[in-house]
Amino acid sequence: MAIYTSILMVLIQLLLCASSNSYTILPPGTQRNATSKVSPLDKEAYALFSLHWWSIQYNISNRCNNWPGVECNNNGSITKLSPPKDSTYTFKRDLYIRDIDFSVFSNLVHLDLSQMDLYELPLGLSSLKKLTLLNISSNNLQDEIPFSLANFPQLMVFDVSNNLFTGQIPHEIGMLENLVTLDLSFNMFSGTIPLSLSHVTSLNHLRISNNQLDGELPSTILSLFQLKTVDLSRNRFLGKLPTTFVNNSQLRNLNLSDNRIGGYIPCEIGKLDNLVVLDLSLNQLAGPIPDQIGCLKNLTSLHLDSNWINGSIPSSIGLLTHLKELTLGFNHIDGLIPAELEHLVHLKVLDISNNAIFGSIPKWISALTQLTDIRLQGNQLCGVIPYGILIHSIHVDLSRNHLNGSIPSQIGYNLSYLDLNHNNLSGKKPKELESIRFYYLYCNPFLDDGYYDCSDSQDQRDSGHHNHHFSPSSIVLVLIIVASVLISFSSIGIGICVLRARYRRKHKNKAAKHGDLFSIWNYDGKIAFEDIIEATQDFDIRYCIGTGAYGSVYKAKLPSGKTVALKKLHKTESENPSYYKSFCNEVEVLTEIRHRNIIRLYGYCLHNRCMFLVYEYLERGSLFCNLADEIEAQELNWRKRVNIIKGTAYALAHMHHHCTPPIVHRDVSSNNILLNSELEVCVSDFGTARLLDPDSSNQTLLVGTYGYVAPVLEWWL
Repeated sequence: MAIYTSILMVLIQLLLCASSNSYTILPPGTQRNATSKVSPLDKEAYALFSLHWWSIQYNISNRCNNWPGVECNNNGSITKLSPPKDSTYTFKRDLYIRDIDFSVFSNLVHLDLSQMDLYELPLGLSSLKKLTLLNISSNNLQDEIPFSLANFPQLMVFDVSNNLFTGQIPHEIGMLENLVTLDLSFNMFSGTIPLSLSHVTSLNHLRISNNQLDGELPSTILSLFQLKTVDLSRNRFLGKLPTTFVNNSQLRNLNLSDNRIGGYIPCEIGKLDNLVVLDLSLNQLAGPIPDQIGCLKNLTSLHLDSNWINGSIPSSIGLLTHLKELTLGFNHIDGLIPAELEHLVHLKVLDISNNAIFGSIPKWISALTQLTDIRLQGNQLCGVIPYGILIHSIHVDLSRNHLNGSIPSQIGYNLSYLDLNHNNLSGKKPKELESIRFYYLYCNPFLDDGYYDCSDSQDQRDSGHHNHHFSPSSIVLVLIIVASVLISFSSIGIGICVLRARYRRKHKNKAAKHGDLFSIWNYDGKIAFEDIIEATQDFDIRYCIGTGAYGSVYKAKLPSGKTVALKKLHKTESENPSYYKSFCNEVEVLTEIRHRNIIRLYGYCLHNRCMFLVYEYLERGSLFCNLADEIEAQELNWRKRVNIIKGTAYALAHMHHHCTPPIVHRDVSSNNILLNSELEVCVSDFGTARLLDPDSSNQTLLVGTYGYVAPVLEWWL
């Protein structure tokens, strides 16, 4: 015992001696006299070395010369610290930051700690009074912003975006009188924007998108004369567009999309003559588009889609000769497409979908050689498809109109998506369509290439009895298979053909009810029935990656290299009318929806002996499996989980508000939320989904998954 006491006393004396002489261990490459104290530069060097952000090949004595992300003043004191984000440099991010007191970097002007996996702010950060740039974006910081972060008198750039901050934006932020850029986007701030921000007259760029802010738009802040960029999108702002901000002649980018802003678009908006981007989409704006919109001569992007705008498209938009994107979809706009739009020679995106536009598609659209994305679906357009409209385009959607005539055969090499369904097109399908990756032709009753049912009643949707169309490419595929069989087994084949002809006549009604077809909705010339059978070796259990209530899921790699997921009904379930209805319902719903957060349906096979759906393959599987696995669950930090929730919400919002008619899923559970390799969300399993008819009752039987239905329905279970 005495020995341990003696050792302890010696250690205490050594520590006292070290403390009294102010010595410390310095990193290799630094020098100090034996009797001198630690200098501020030595403290900086030690702190920098202790961060372990740079590999050992960098000599600490040369930190001001060749260290990436480090700059010094003439005295050798560090003024800029921006750790390299490149994977060629090895550093351990948050591991050592918590042990470093950043107050030693007293001359620091530029500090970039973005993408460092920080869960808490570094020590001594508030003492860096010389900071002009502070970037702590893309971390895991949470709770409220400390008031101390607003105590930087020289700060010009303040970026805390992509974190998990909550609470209100502190009013002390108005004390940053030299602030030029403020980015608080992608957090969970609530409340209103503090009025103290109106005192920051030097502010150029204000970004507070993707939060939970509410209240009316702050007119005094929007009126700041120096503002060039304002992004308040994806919040909950109410009220009307203030007219005071239109006096800001410096404003170049205004994004107020995805809020709850109502009222009219003020005529005074034409005074923003330097505006380049105007995005007011996904709001509740009503009334007509003012003619003064044509005064915005520098505008390149105009987004007014998903509002309640009525009236016609003003011809003054044709004066916006620099315009590249024009989106007016999902409104109540009527009238003709103005001829003045032919002057928009730089236009790349034209979206006037889901309105009440009538008349014919103007021929001059074909002359806009830079126009690659044309969305005119869901209107009352008639006449023929203009010659040359498919030559320069990449994405063309003319569905749900009253177009007639034949399909143009002039198709450009870049066209990858063509939707012509629900029209009155006639004639034969051009063979040039085979070069398009995705095309839709169903519900054109006068086409020569098969019978296309244009019925769209709610009763037929719910009954599960549909007259599905035969994809022309599928017919060619079947003919090739039949021909090969006839050549190999000629004598037997003739007999089989005779027997099958008799069988078809005998069971004509039965075939009409149950279907006997193989269809590829998004046919790209490569996905074929025999490829799927060969890729799974006739659905061998080795390729099965999951089993559900009424079928199994298989993974198949096609000859083209594309990997798909196949959901195949069990033999017994395929004969059950309720499962058959669910199968048909999923096909119908998924062909009506296209959204990045909704599973993509490539095709389906509906046959008496084989029924399966072909989906895009998502590598990470269901959210349920990811949460059930301990290792994978640890990877899903709160930021990633919030993104999963957002993705699911975006999918449901699209189904409820942007589909015509609206669609309800009715079975959203963790098993039906799928993740890809980047942990992006896709909602799946639409077997119980329903398309709502606004003119009839939408009461349904109870459906869903135990544990996920509303608590008020518990007594039904």
